Amino acid sequence: MVKHIVTFQLTGTPQERLEVARRFKAALEALPEQIDVLQSIEVGINQNPDEQWDVVLTAFVPTMADVAIYAKHPAHVAAAALLAGHKAARACVDYEA
Repeated sequence: MVKHIVTFQLTGTPQERLEVARRFKAALEALPEQIDVLQSIEVGINQNPDEQWDVVLTAFVPTMADVAIYAKHPAHVAAAALLAGHKAARACVDYEA
């Protein structure tokens, strides 16, 4: 199994960032029903105002090849598009668990 962990830093006021994060979270949590290789996904919105990162996700897929399938899937692309104009930074780690 591969864990695909991504964290996002968003732009805007705290309220704007929270609104975008909530929409993004809802879209991501719907993906397991739409993408066969996506076994599950966890999405968290940062609640610590002293930290810079706003959203983190952990997606679980069978293989590294499935990470690419997940990334290119139209439903994932649509979810990622919700961050257009709001993403300041992104960091990602993929590893076999």
